Amino acid sequence: MSSLTTLTGQLVEEHNPWPRLLVSTEIWQEAIRGLVEDRWTLAGLWGDDGGVHMALAAAADLRVLSLPCPDGHFPSVGLLHPPAIRLERAITDLFGLVPLGAADTRPWLDHGHWDLRTPFGPRQDGSEPEAYTFLAAEGEGIHQIPVGPVHAGIIEPGHFRLHANGETIVRLEARLGYTHKGTEALMRGSDLDRAAKLAGRVSGDSAVAYAIAFARAVEAALNTEAPQRAHWLRALMAELERLANHLGDVGAICNDASFSLMHAHCAALRERVLRAAHTCFGHRLMRDCIVPGGAAHDLNVAGMQTIHALIREIRAKFPGLVSLYDNTASLQNRTVAAGILKPGLALKFGAGGYVGRASGRDFDARRDLKYPPYDRLSFDVPVFQEGDVNARVWVRIREIEQGLSLISQILDGLPDSPIRADIPSRTGEGMALVEGFRGDILVWLRLGEDGKVERCHLRDPSWFQWPLLEAAIEGNIVADFPLCNKSFNCSYSGCDL
Repeated sequence: MSSLTTLTGQLVEEHNPWPRLLVSTEIWQEAIRGLVEDRWTLAGLWGDDGGVHMALAAAADLRVLSLPCPDGHFPSVGLLHPPAIRLERAITDLFGLVPLGAADTRPWLDHGHWDLRTPFGPRQDGSEPEAYTFLAAEGEGIHQIPVGPVHAGIIEPGHFRLHANGETIVRLEARLGYTHKGTEALMRGSDLDRAAKLAGRVSGDSAVAYAIAFARAVEAALNTEAPQRAHWLRALMAELERLANHLGDVGAICNDASFSLMHAHCAALRERVLRAAHTCFGHRLMRDCIVPGGAAHDLNVAGMQTIHALIREIRAKFPGLVSLYDNTASLQNRTVAAGILKPGLALKFGAGGYVGRASGRDFDARRDLKYPPYDRLSFDVPVFQEGDVNARVWVRIREIEQGLSLISQILDGLPDSPIRADIPSRTGEGMALVEGFRGDILVWLRLGEDGKVERCHLRDPSWFQWPLLEAAIEGNIVADFPLCNKSFNCSYSGCDL
């Protein structure tokens, strides 16, 4: 990737740890050209009062470009770079800023139930919103299959519109926004304690990763550092969260291929992880255990013994499950060559986590950005090229194995220090990129002079993964949609904000 230093503008001094530049329209358009030419990767795009921000990544280097929008519009990024399309739709819904030349002007979060069309004006005459129009697919024998937004069980709400020819899917389009919570609006004016709680609830299965990202963004904004023991405790919780989710996913993917035995065994191991987390940190999902300045809970000797016992149990049982997965022909028949995501698309969309790594994109924020304590830990990042359901399963399997090693290293190297530092109340801007179990999570924020949040944007990796599911499912049979969908396991809530 090319260096980001060619993008110039007025430096915002209080922004840390990567530069933020106020740029002209010409530089904004140069950034778009760089994205089109794969010189760098889109890491985020979000609105603000009177302007838009775009985060770009080139390897371990990041940069935020800020474009003022005095006339309420900005050059569309999504017109030439599709990963930005849904982010621009959200910007219009939340801030009323219009991307000029946008490829898709349909609402994203606004389902017509708000009193305001945008934050700047009421719906005209109280009229009903226009019906949402899904993208069309034409041809002889094409029929539509609507799925959701209400699903069986406790799955989050999302609508999938499938166009099929017989049993073959020719187009899939997802519509989300059903769980819009107003998180970013609730952040405004919040003190750091309340804002940290909100961040940890963006996507419930990633409570730890979001909390770390928010805390690191605050610490960057205020030029403060958490104690060393807090960094290691954060990593321990993050790896427990990754372990629980990967175990759950491996079993659930197999269950969608009608192999419930794997589901049962993996669910039992996942339950062991959640119980250990509750024993050690007081909450099964370790919610509110990480705060700006450090950690809210320490690990005692009994907790260490609990986790050591957990690691021994998983190491004893998991290899047999891997062998069962790999040697069950009927299961392999469903997962191999199903839902193939081409490496070029994974690269173009900056796909993180197992979605990207199963399709050849070798990026892991823990390794590439070297935030503590991962700069002192040894681990491999598994990368596969096939891009199918099977490859996404194998990334998870290898990350489970690496996670067990990381947890052991953390327990052996846990330093002795306080777990929390005082946080000053002052203005500042900060950004953090943290590796969650799905991929990289971005948090950007601005603090006011009273230390409260003026603006906070939280970007889930699923923003760039949902469109890739739509591409990967084409040509597969309808019966494989649940299987492919689960192999991606994108967050609904994380994209509903």
